[in-house]
Amino acid sequence: MSEEWLRDVVHTVVVFVEAAGALIIAVGVAAAFVGFVLAVARRRVRGFVRVRLLLGRFLALGLEFQLASDILRTAVAPSFEEIGKLAAIAAIRTLLNYFLAKEIKEERAQLGEPDTDETDAERTPTRP
Repeated sequence: MSEEWLRDVVHTVVVFVEAAGALIIAVGVAAAFVGFVLAVARRRVRGFVRVRLLLGRFLALGLEFQLASDILRTAVAPSFEEIGKLAAIAAIRTLLNYFLAKEIKEERAQLGEPDTDETDAERTPTRP
């Protein structure tokens, strides 16, 4: 297996992963827009919070795919310059994901939804 062949395969995978991330974000934007229009039509303030929560979830997932594509891009014989770029991109996207997750948690709290990040042990009451 030659390195050139491996680069071609990884490049193809990167294109699909980037496309998946972009598609996820686009679907989220479309769904959020529909939710926004419905919230405006119904004049529901809580609807805006739900729209932000929905969009935040899609953005976080889309960013994860984009980060995965960046990691794949540098997987085959990376140069120090590529590693540096990846580190900067990963740091920025990780910070974005962190703040999106924090925002989603706050939005859930406003809506009174349970935090789905709990473990099963935390959700299941223990018997004495």
